[in-house]
Amino acid sequence: MAKFVSLELIKSIQAALQNYDTQLQEINQKIWSNPELAYDEHKAHENICSLFDNLSKGYNVRRKTYGLNTSFEIEYKHGDGGRIVVFNAEYDALPGVGHACGHNLIATASISAFIATVETMKTRFLDNQGYTIRLLGTPAEEGGGGKLKLLDAGAYSDVDACLMVHPVTLGHNDGSVQGVQIAGPEGLLANNKIRVRYSGATAHAAGAPWEGVNALDAVVSSYVNISMLRQQILPTQRVHGIISNGGDRPNVIPNTATLEYYIRSPDTKTLKALTDKVLNCFKGAAQATGCKVEYEWINSYMELKNNKSICETYVATLQAIGQECALDDRGLKGSLDGASTDMGNVMHSVPGFHALFPIPTEGGAGNHTRGFTSGAGSAEGYKRSIVCATGMTVVACRILADDKFAKCVQNDFGQA
Repeated sequence: MAKFVSLELIKSIQAALQNYDTQLQEINQKIWSNPELAYDEHKAHENICSLFDNLSKGYNVRRKTYGLNTSFEIEYKHGDGGRIVVFNAEYDALPGVGHACGHNLIATASISAFIATVETMKTRFLDNQGYTIRLLGTPAEEGGGGKLKLLDAGAYSDVDACLMVHPVTLGHNDGSVQGVQIAGPEGLLANNKIRVRYSGATAHAAGAPWEGVNALDAVVSSYVNISMLRQQILPTQRVHGIISNGGDRPNVIPNTATLEYYIRSPDTKTLKALTDKVLNCFKGAAQATGCKVEYEWINSYMELKNNKSICETYVATLQAIGQECALDDRGLKGSLDGASTDMGNVMHSVPGFHALFPIPTEGGAGNHTRGFTSGAGSAEGYKRSIVCATGMTVVACRILADDKFAKCVQNDFGQA
């Protein structure tokens, strides 16, 4: 490990990042200042691709990749064959609150690590016969399952490792942040997303209500059933939803009504058992009201599967530059506790790394709040993303240049 986690290597990576500091700050602010929702991230897509068009450093820029208009793939290839490392860039925002989950910082950290890895491999590991470094644009993480579509389209089929980081808050009342920490082998929850549609029969709500079969009653019954179920589920599990369609007019019994629910659990095995219980709530409501029920599975996010060898190198790197860093998320509880990500699905397909790094927010505001949006656009938030990019760069170079380490990464993936 000493060859790779050395102050000499780290300083050269930091120098490479500093050389591009102006461009990196600009792209971070462009993404943050122009929040775009899932599958509509056209400005972010074009701004990032244009950045690499202008750098002209041997990058192959491909727009609108894998059947998605806001996905891209930017690649630097040296020689023939060799291993492939991918950095995931997220850049979608949330309705009404902008980049309240800090995806601008996710993109910035991955862009930075991508550039620094290219520069470092070119200058320090010239004897490597072949390798490929990719920056993959992954739209629609916020519920849209963009990485699931990328997986289905083969975006990760030849990849040896995939890396990314995600900002969070420690939740201190004074907004302070203590070091940089990451989530270890356990992390965010598995998640099933479902849309449930009830069909009944319309009728005049005052003139002939007995002629109707009220789909809204089925929806309300489902909502109540699930609310009672929550008393019996594990503290680590979550079930939450909305009524997305409850009818059109008060004097017309609705013949259709719709719910949308997220069902979360620590892993896919326990998620299945919980999902079965939730489905019984939906079925019971249909039987009680005489409605027909139909299910539409939106997507499913798997739990994280962080690679042990990758995490250890990342932690050692950050500790070498005086950053507090640990192989667990005990210091981050309450920040993203109970959330989910489509990166989990990627990590079950290839060796992966998904770290959590804290940024300062006013009053300790958490993710998906306006207070976090402000923190995601702050200078300190940007600086912390660069620290994480340093760690990811060391990891990426080690995977590409160290055969023994790359084998350890694969062994960890197979055993996890």
